Formats: sequence, C-alpha cells, structure tokens
Amino acid sequence: MTNLKLAEREDDTTSIDIGFLLNLDDQAATDKELFKIGDLSKEFGVTLRTLRFYEDRGLLAPERRGTTRLYSRHDRTRLRLILLAKTLGFSLTEAKQMIEIYHQPNGKRKQLEVVLERFEEQQEILQDQKREIEDSIHAMDVSINYVRARLNEVTD
Repeated sequence: MTNLKLAEREDDTTSIDIGFLLNLDDQAATDKELFKIGDLSKEFGVTLRTLRFYEDRGLLAPERRGTTRLYSRHDRTRLRLILLAKTLGFSLTEAKQMIEIYHQPNGKRKQLEVVLERFEEQQEILQDQKREIEDSIHAMDVSINYVRARLNEVTD
C-alpha cells in the first residue's frame, strides 16, 4: 500500500486518512495551478515510480516541459481519486472507469450515482471477506489450541 497520510485511531493504530483522500477538510485548496512530480509524491506519500506508472496507464496526463513533468490541478484531483479507489479495494482499471464518467454528458451526477453503486457493491464484498477472515482466524485459534494440547500430552 502507498505511504499515504496516516491518521491515528483511538486504539493507537494508524489507518489511511480517508478524510484527506475525500478532501473533507479542504486542505487541498491551493492557488497553485501546476505541481512537479516531487510535490505530488510528497503530498500523497507515493513514489515517483508510482506517479510515472499511473501516467503510463493513462490515469494521469502531466504536461511535459523538457524532461520535467508538470501536473495540473486536474491531475492532482485524479490522483486523489485513484488513491481513494485503491484504498477502497478497486483496481486501477475500475478507478479509471469511475473517474472518466465525469467527462460524459451529465457527468457529475452520473459519476456520483455510479460511484455510490460501486462503493456499496464493494462494501458488500469487503464485508464478506471480513467474515471469511474472521472464520479463518477462529479456525486457526481452535487448531492452535488443539496442537498445543497434543504437544503437552506428548512425552519423548
């Protein structure tokens, strides 16, 4: 996973700062129109290689000035959405599909409708996976206890 801004939880663990990715506190408001690759790398906690990979996949389209990549505010927003989609368990292909709906007729509304539907579907998938993991952990606990008991019974 990327080294995105992390948020402290009450249980002293960290998690991805979903508020940052959703831009809930509008911290991203900036007068800057162009960003260098290093700026975005630092802000979003991703490597330069990751940003170039997203460019190769057609997810980002920075302007080129010589060998310098200059990312627009549009690219910065797309990066935020890509990382949000990845955090929520979507593939890059799925992220690209959801992002590109914005440019269709009635795109803003259509994008939000599609994204809500996909998020709800993904939430069900993740809940199912969570149940399966919890079942596996329970089975592992029972198995460990069984093996530990047998080990205590064995005399050499």
